[in-house]
Amino acid sequence: MPVARVAVDVALPHLDRFFDYLVPEGLTDQAKPGCRVKVRFSGRLTAGFLIERVGESNHQGRIAFLDRVVSSEPVLTPEIAGLARAVADRYGGTVADVLRLAIPPRHAKAEAEGAAAAAEDGSGGQPDSPPGPAPAGDGPGLWGRYPTGPSFLAAVAAGRTPHGVWAALPGQDWPVEIAQAAAATLAAGRGTLVVVPDARDLELVSDAMTAVLGEKAFVSLAAQLGPAERYRRWLSVLRGQVSVVVGARSAMFAPVAELGLAVIWDDGDDLHAEPRAPYPHARDVLLLRAHRQAAAMLIGGFARTAEAAALVASDWARPLVASRETIRQLAPAVRTAGDDSELARDEAARTARIPGLALRTARDALGAGPVLVQVPRRGYLAAVACRRCGERIRCGTCAGPVALPGPGQPLRCGWCGLTLGGQAPAVRSADGNPQAAWQQTCVTCGNAGLRALVTGARRTAEELGRAFPGVPVLTSSGANVLRRVGAEPALVIATPGAEPPAPDGYAAAVLLDGWALLGRPSLRAAQEALRRWMNAAALVRPGPAGGKVVLMADPAVLAVQAMIRWDAATHADRELAERTQLRFPPAVRMAALSGPAGAVTGLLGAVCLPSDSEVLGPVDVALDEADESSPTVRYLVRAPWSAGTELAIALRAGLADRSARKEAGTVRVQLDPAELI
Repeated sequence: MPVARVAVDVALPHLDRFFDYLVPEGLTDQAKPGCRVKVRFSGRLTAGFLIERVGESNHQGRIAFLDRVVSSEPVLTPEIAGLARAVADRYGGTVADVLRLAIPPRHAKAEAEGAAAAAEDGSGGQPDSPPGPAPAGDGPGLWGRYPTGPSFLAAVAAGRTPHGVWAALPGQDWPVEIAQAAAATLAAGRGTLVVVPDARDLELVSDAMTAVLGEKAFVSLAAQLGPAERYRRWLSVLRGQVSVVVGARSAMFAPVAELGLAVIWDDGDDLHAEPRAPYPHARDVLLLRAHRQAAAMLIGGFARTAEAAALVASDWARPLVASRETIRQLAPAVRTAGDDSELARDEAARTARIPGLALRTARDALGAGPVLVQVPRRGYLAAVACRRCGERIRCGTCAGPVALPGPGQPLRCGWCGLTLGGQAPAVRSADGNPQAAWQQTCVTCGNAGLRALVTGARRTAEELGRAFPGVPVLTSSGANVLRRVGAEPALVIATPGAEPPAPDGYAAAVLLDGWALLGRPSLRAAQEALRRWMNAAALVRPGPAGGKVVLMADPAVLAVQAMIRWDAATHADRELAERTQLRFPPAVRMAALSGPAGAVTGLLGAVCLPSDSEVLGPVDVALDEADESSPTVRYLVRAPWSAGTELAIALRAGLADRSARKEAGTVRVQLDPAELI
């Protein structure tokens, strides 16, 4: 009797393997490799995927039968199954966890509709012929602005596998450049997978794909489509009916046949990091796919991450950068408010939140179109302090940050949600009583006044509305993100990542509170600040004679200097050199282990870590709710880059041993975490 090898949907580390089941005679035709099945596992009916059919099993004990075939649609391709194993090995996770991310939930109606349509035209779900070559266009198009751009496009069109780290020129042409690269890939008869951070970028790339390739030549996998439509489009990719896919993070596992080009845009955006186990990053998943499928790879963005710089330094990728002359022609003019000429004119230029230079630039530009104002924090007053002594106001119950949600509203703790009846500052309470913890005077100096430490987007909009009477003020942040703005004069107050594009670009941009981005307690603070500034400045009309950008930050900071020169590559190289010297990612592989102190130390003591590994910690994170005597701690383990997979497999083996022994305490293991604190 034939045997089915099944990946059972069980995330326990010690069960991270395939299990054999007998195929009943009645299911022989339906039980195809890649289909969804139900099996009995530990007495429960459990979902799984049929990986392969074999003649006999190596298992010496009793073998159960498949319970049923949920659908004969082969949704798990051999390429995605192999990729799932590679991702699990890289991140110390299980195949079951990866497959939950890779294969969308089944929608029976959408699946049946596609199968019925395929039966009517006799195609069996496959196109009549493989996707034919698409015209690559006349010449390199916009890629001609980059010295190595035409050769990259020619290599892709010829079916070769170049790897590029692309520093996109400022402006709104980058979606068209991605579409032209996809057209060159289609010319070689291969598919393209494009991953972008959010829905706004997805819309821009989809519009460009429609203009360059045609509406039916690609699919967009967006979460807002709904489960039925999204699954229907995913099936069209699986069945080979379309070979160009554009999507957000979840599209990194899209089953594109004959993948010829993988593209990730703005790889430094934290939206590319999957928040579910095993926490893969879209950039690394696409790198694995490009390597495994011999595909071209393009990592693009206005800024450059240290991870992308490491790929260039290792000669795995080549830089795609425009000449300095071209950059000077297209990059906006960037000024800081604290330079010597401005200090001579305005003594408060360096200390004022919105100095005269910013107000003059905005006023002059409003006659030509909209002006963008970037504010790092949303809300009204994101942090407050005592007016007299400057002591930051914190919650007396949990020591969390206290903010003012809006004018006339009470203060509120951002952690526990405790509110104050009036607008007076909060102070600590010795006895921890919530009512006593919120007094009307500061315990440090006895003053009842309040002043802002961090001003949010709503408060900024209020202030600028008074400074520019009669000018429309629009806000874009949080859940209220504007898709686009018009060409008429307006002040657009936006948080990083929520800046809406303008038809002809913004007439000017004012980037406020640079210190708030640079002062974040993060290894990536400078890199992230530069990325957010460049993304906003790229929306300004190009060229020194076009839009103006005013950056409120210390001009002596290296990230600010890189912004003024529009030179993210040099900044990324320097960042990589410093991290290499200090042994921080991406120069090394890093694993973060968090959980109850006894469980984490027990895991570290049981595993065999790679040679030259180093354990850092512990650091107390919080208290376990069930047992306050057991602190939750965090350790960091770093190993040489070449030993990264060995580190991940060792930690997974340790987790599997704990799982098999049913030891108490859950240990969370995350490889290459975005934040180290």
